[in-house]
Amino acid sequence: MSSHRGADPRTAAALRFARRAASGPRAPLPRALNEECGVFGLIGNDGPAASRVAMGLHALQHRGQEAAGICTFDGEQFYAERNLGLVIPHFTQAHVLEQLEGQAGIGHTRYSTTGAPNRRNVQPFYADLDIGGVALAHNGNLTNARVLRQRLIQQGRIFHTTSDSELFLKLIAQSRAPQITDRVREALGVVEGAYGLLVLSQDCLIGVRDPVGIRPLVLGRLNGAPVLASETCAFDLIGAEFERDIEPGEMVICSADGTVKSVRIFPAPAHPRPCIFELIYFARPNSFIDGQSVYALRKRLGQRLAMESPVEADLVAPIPDSGIAAAIGYAAQARLDYDMALIRGHYAGRTFIEPTQEMRELGVARKLSANKGVVDGKRITLIDDSLVRGTTSKKITAMLREAGAREVHFRIACPPIVWPDYYGIDTPDRDELMAATHTIDQMRDAIGADSLAFLSLDGIYDALDKGPRGEAPAFTDHCFTGDYPTSLADQDSGADCRPSGTLSYLKERTA
Repeated sequence: MSSHRGADPRTAAALRFARRAASGPRAPLPRALNEECGVFGLIGNDGPAASRVAMGLHALQHRGQEAAGICTFDGEQFYAERNLGLVIPHFTQAHVLEQLEGQAGIGHTRYSTTGAPNRRNVQPFYADLDIGGVALAHNGNLTNARVLRQRLIQQGRIFHTTSDSELFLKLIAQSRAPQITDRVREALGVVEGAYGLLVLSQDCLIGVRDPVGIRPLVLGRLNGAPVLASETCAFDLIGAEFERDIEPGEMVICSADGTVKSVRIFPAPAHPRPCIFELIYFARPNSFIDGQSVYALRKRLGQRLAMESPVEADLVAPIPDSGIAAAIGYAAQARLDYDMALIRGHYAGRTFIEPTQEMRELGVARKLSANKGVVDGKRITLIDDSLVRGTTSKKITAMLREAGAREVHFRIACPPIVWPDYYGIDTPDRDELMAATHTIDQMRDAIGADSLAFLSLDGIYDALDKGPRGEAPAFTDHCFTGDYPTSLADQDSGADCRPSGTLSYLKERTA
């Protein structure tokens, strides 16, 4: 995979966006190609796998709340259940679990973008091949999916979903290799981008991580049975023990007898680049990444932010839940009181991905409310993990002022987000990113705050014990720098995967 990093890491990305602007408008693709998801699988369980997979997915619910699915295998037959909505209560119903037979299984919890939540896009995907059944679950996003899809459609291949993950099945199916492991290897040689991938066959459970380790994947044991998951928090809920992180570019082949074979699909990268947003935002605080507590790392981000951007205030408050750990660190470093200025209504969804401005604004109201007894007459320092469009921040500022806050100061525990993501995080296009079109002072005025400051890039690296960033960055941090760690074939080519330029997608019943 090639890199877009050069003397100025923004140069290639800037040229790419300039070319796209000059080429005029293109017919939009369904944004359901971009997902942030969670995967979980085990094999050789000492009982039915389905209930353990369901609990593992429940622990990963924060990674995807639109839909969930489970596929199991009992030695002869595959069984599958896919459903729109949360893991619980559907996958805890006895009649659902009873039909998912077998001691091996994989699951997927999905969070798509603004595309319609069709059942056909819910994973795991399954196919009957000449070598037997194969089920697949994918977290991440392929950056050459449109180019590959267009090529395969022109060759007569039929696609049933709008998900880039279906490409894995198509590529595995067209391989003539005799073993499923070799077919997966061939498919991975064609795709580019980010993936934590699980493949369940009649013989084994396969886990693969992309060549630079953008998306996470971890290995654990449950009474000797191999378990794979996006995060370690899934192990805690089912009583499994964490064994290790899957290495970037590594394939692990797990058997029902408990053996795990490691195969190097790609050369070990000199500098792995896991997604920095896993640490900042996506991972659950009780997960561990590279042996370090996510909660502790986020507290250190807050401490460093307090060192870089102090402000006179009466108290420090988080924007719940994602800003809590950083706010605790900030308050401790600044020696200010920590309190809850905002109260969150759970399961209201993430407002920055709502499809319309009106829905985003309504989403803020249902998600957060001011704690008047805490904020009235106070100078508040609000801590959050990121600022994307600014919609939520503006509403929060107004909400706190209406509740009597004297001053509202925003402190963001990461650098400004100025470039979009193509690896599985649902960020807007660049012209919708507030930091890409506004100065810090303009952003402060736009959200109505008394002051606004971000953690510096070197500060975030230092807080994560990886600094300074230098010429060999330890993270995938393109949202701050424009330095994309892989080629972006779809963006560079302008391919829209529709040979005629117009493709009618099937509209399905969604409930």
